[in-house]
Amino acid sequence: MSGSDVTKAGLRDARPGREAAPSGTLERPRRRGRGEQPMVPDASFSSYYGKLVLNQPTWEARDIAGYLFLGGLAGAGSVIAAGAHLTRRPGLARALKCGAAAAGGLSLAALVHDLGRPLRFLNMLRTIKPTSPMSIGSWLLAGYMPAAAAAAASDLTGRMPRAAAAAAAAGPAVATYTAALIADTAVPAWHDGHRHLPFLFAASAVTAAAGLGLAAAPRAENEPVRRLGVAAGSAELIIESLMKHQMGMVAGAYEEGRAKQLGQAARALAVSGVLTAGLAGHRSRPAAAAAGAALLAASALTRFAIFDAGLNSAADPRYTVIPQRLRQRQRLANADGGAAGASHPGRAASSCSPAPY
Repeated sequence: MSGSDVTKAGLRDARPGREAAPSGTLERPRRRGRGEQPMVPDASFSSYYGKLVLNQPTWEARDIAGYLFLGGLAGAGSVIAAGAHLTRRPGLARALKCGAAAAGGLSLAALVHDLGRPLRFLNMLRTIKPTSPMSIGSWLLAGYMPAAAAAAASDLTGRMPRAAAAAAAAGPAVATYTAALIADTAVPAWHDGHRHLPFLFAASAVTAAAGLGLAAAPRAENEPVRRLGVAAGSAELIIESLMKHQMGMVAGAYEEGRAKQLGQAARALAVSGVLTAGLAGHRSRPAAAAAGAALLAASALTRFAIFDAGLNSAADPRYTVIPQRLRQRQRLANADGGAAGASHPGRAASSCSPAPY
């Protein structure tokens, strides 16, 4: 095409509908008023061929969220049971020892059911890998479960009195290692909360164990677990709030769909359990049982809400793409700031220390 081919009416011999538009799907917008109109549509976060940025976790909520909750209940229950035994509260100690053994067994069953075959769990015990939370957790469960079962049997038969101490020694790790297990993934709602999740899981585990003690122990022996329930339930609410605040936009995954509903129910039950235990748990056996049931349910729903929030964040590319871009910009800004300070050493020194004169 030459300059002579261009006329006032357009291109000479041009055929309508056969010429390519200069900008694919974008058309020049009409001006409305005096403001400028955007020429580029808003970006949408997607990936090639419609694939997700992250692979969805293949875990079943019933198995893995239940495994997270039951493991925490078992580990914290063994620790509190040992304390009840030392302070001569046999009813409370028996309830927690038996509850910890049952919860630990169900937790292991849920894990094996999710794996599909028991042999897969045994295969994880062929080696030990200190950098793998799954490997360490498998060995923890393998060592804890016989001790927890022996502690319950010892309370019922009077034999093997030291089994309770062994279960209590492994209890804190059993109650919290699952936090490292899910935080050591690329799922944003879990990974971005890695600083708070161990503390949240610890508080939630103590909440559940205290709830079990309140619901099952005699009223004359429930004073320690009543106070623990109030403290742990309050700590769980505070730590969860701090974690979401620190996570920034990724916390939005906790406010979507079923995760939002479960989280709201968990918080309502936690507040109800804390208030009932604090105000009436020491006066009335039914009130103590109701408070214990509310705390148990709150702890369970918290784990299920965290699990569902992880699924939400893995399914939405925004929770992966935007934080990565923000972190990259922050690193570049820090690098530019460091380079600027290095190129002007006198200016950098004057901003960090007083002038020598």
